[in-house]
Amino acid sequence: MEKLLLIVKREYITRVRRRSFILATLLTPLGLAVFLVVASLIFQYQGDDVQRIAVIDTGNVLNRAIPDEENLLFQFVDADLEQLKAVFDTTKYDGILEVPPIDDLLSTRHTVFYYSDKVPSLEMESLIRSRLADRIREFKIDALDLERKELDALNPKVDLQPRTISETDSSISTLSSAIGAAIGFLMGMIMYMTVFVYGTMVLRSVMEEKTSRIVEVMISSVRPFQLMLGKIIGVGAVGLTQVAIWAVLIPLVIFIVTLLFGFDSASLQSQPPQAAAAGLDPDDTQAKIPLAISEFKNQNWGVMLLLFVLYFLGGYFLYSSLFAAVGSAMSDDLGEGQSLTIPISIPVILAFYIMVMAIQSPNSSLAVWSSIFPLFSPIVMPARLAFEPPVWQVLLSLVVLFLAAVFFIWLSGRIYRVGILMYGKKVSLRELGRWMFIRD
Repeated sequence: MEKLLLIVKREYITRVRRRSFILATLLTPLGLAVFLVVASLIFQYQGDDVQRIAVIDTGNVLNRAIPDEENLLFQFVDADLEQLKAVFDTTKYDGILEVPPIDDLLSTRHTVFYYSDKVPSLEMESLIRSRLADRIREFKIDALDLERKELDALNPKVDLQPRTISETDSSISTLSSAIGAAIGFLMGMIMYMTVFVYGTMVLRSVMEEKTSRIVEVMISSVRPFQLMLGKIIGVGAVGLTQVAIWAVLIPLVIFIVTLLFGFDSASLQSQPPQAAAAGLDPDDTQAKIPLAISEFKNQNWGVMLLLFVLYFLGGYFLYSSLFAAVGSAMSDDLGEGQSLTIPISIPVILAFYIMVMAIQSPNSSLAVWSSIFPLFSPIVMPARLAFEPPVWQVLLSLVVLFLAAVFFIWLSGRIYRVGILMYGKKVSLRELGRWMFIRD
């Protein structure tokens, strides 16, 4: 145990003192801040290309009224289309919009014509269609002498309000599924990234020591299994340290960026064209914000975070041991080892796709059994935690995961002890399988 702790300490201190670790830990939150600022400015940018559209409405369908946008201005003109096209180059307009008279009030499709030498943008087309549809609807209501309130009643909005069977339990709301899906996807994505990032870090660490021949000196003092396990624990501790620092710095950076640049929820609600084009109701969205915050706070975060850490540790030790075994069999040529890492990457990628499906249907047979299968459970089960899976499924999943982690660590140790001292030979998967049965 003393030698194992020395290896863990060496691996941890060596890595946290590296300039690359310090720069990555500090620059990642700063890079996130820059990304937030740039992305917010891009989304708020309205463009400086102002388009002036001449509108010819011979049937007075629009009642000479169509709302302007910041970069899209409409002006009604009393002119013949052919005459206006003849002198178009001398006008201040960028296009001509012709709205033909409506002969059939019961028709559901109407065609308008836009004349310009410039191709209209997608946003411009969407805005014109949306504005004309509203004005044509108003024209038909007046022409058919219909009651607006009666017409509005024909377009109901249905809200599904969940209720529990037990009257004492009121922990679910209309946003329970949406909040659960968001939390599940975030947890699954974090687990997916950490398995790859820190597993690859273990692989590279093993390769560096093998190619530099340092491992030959270390093997003379400790057993190969101790060296592999100490390296896995040390790199895992480095990863947890980095995540802990980010957990403090990233919220602080987001708060400072919000404070300095004023990127708040109010600025996201000040874009009516995009909201209208997407069919969203800003008032309804604003009303659900407090409900979403309340639902977010009502999550059982203590249990969820504890289980997340357990699944992180189980998944990390399982996959890191496999990466360490592969790293011990690789030379300094990364291209030769791609075929060895593919069998490890495939379960992780499959687990990610199953995780996406599990968010949509958390209690399906595929989601349940995938959250118990040890190669998938570190990614799939965290995505189901917000949906409160049965306790027996969580306990069974954890037991199977840690038993599998112990088994794969032992199995990887048998590969590691042979591969770490083997040089100048291209290793295949069949060769790795043979190493498992070599006696000490």
